[in-house]
Amino acid sequence: MTDTLLKFMLGAGHVRGVVVRLESVWREMRKRRQHDALVQNLLGEMTAAAALLAGSLKFDGSLVLQIQGDGPLRLAVAECQPDFGLRATAKADVHAVGSLSELANAHGMGRCVITLDPRTKDQGQQPYQGIVSLADASGQSLSDLGAVLQQYLAQSEQIPSWLMLAAGEQAACGLLLQRMPDSGGTAGAAGRDAEADEDFSRAVHLASTLGRDELLQSQPEDLLRKLFWQEEPRVFSPQSPHFHCTCGKKRVADMLRMLGQDEVESVLKEQGEVDVTCEFCGARYAFDLVDAARLFRPDVNQPPAPPHPQ
Repeated sequence: MTDTLLKFMLGAGHVRGVVVRLESVWREMRKRRQHDALVQNLLGEMTAAAALLAGSLKFDGSLVLQIQGDGPLRLAVAECQPDFGLRATAKADVHAVGSLSELANAHGMGRCVITLDPRTKDQGQQPYQGIVSLADASGQSLSDLGAVLQQYLAQSEQIPSWLMLAAGEQAACGLLLQRMPDSGGTAGAAGRDAEADEDFSRAVHLASTLGRDELLQSQPEDLLRKLFWQEEPRVFSPQSPHFHCTCGKKRVADMLRMLGQDEVESVLKEQGEVDVTCEFCGARYAFDLVDAARLFRPDVNQPPAPPHPQ
């Protein structure tokens, strides 16, 4: 299986983890949308991270990971659906170069945004959104996505976490470790279990012997056996991540209705048709005069715009 996500527990159950390896998913993404190598690899890390975060949560909905940059990288988005359907896209200047801080935090205004959008919502319920800076508490820019997400997890979940991400031409991979919360509260509360702290520290020490090249070259099962064989990892049923874009002609039609009839007719007059290309998968949706007329017929149901960009 080339695309695998495994959840696991270590030792006495004080440490939980998720490991993911994306091969065919990542190749499909690279084939559909091309970016410079640095941006492409960041997208791979973001896709692996979105799967890891989704795998660590008891949550029925989509998880959207965004980098909102103030440098050559303006926006990068990775989305994970409840069944681990994945897609990603980026907007960046041509020939963008540098570390994460140079790409997306050149002026100190870069942000990482994690959105949890429930599949079924109560009336008036909004998606949960967490925002974290691309810099640490002292204002020093963080150099990689793993450090940014560790900061997010520490702030939002208050659970000690360790994360490694890597992406190359053939695969995008990630490993996440988290200390389980104490039964009386969060893992950071006073009087927490010293044994759990020791188990987490040991797991992080073992995981820290892993290099990014080794992460990219190892299958998840082999990696767990190699790193944690003394911890007797308990591995749960594997999940199968896959490429999946949620775009479609109906969603594009909804978007055009939100633009309004005057705007659509203006494009039709100038170009003869409205041509929309999905930024995630490259699929093209064309609306001619007849299609556009149907959009604004009084008897056509006009649902609200989709929650995420096409």
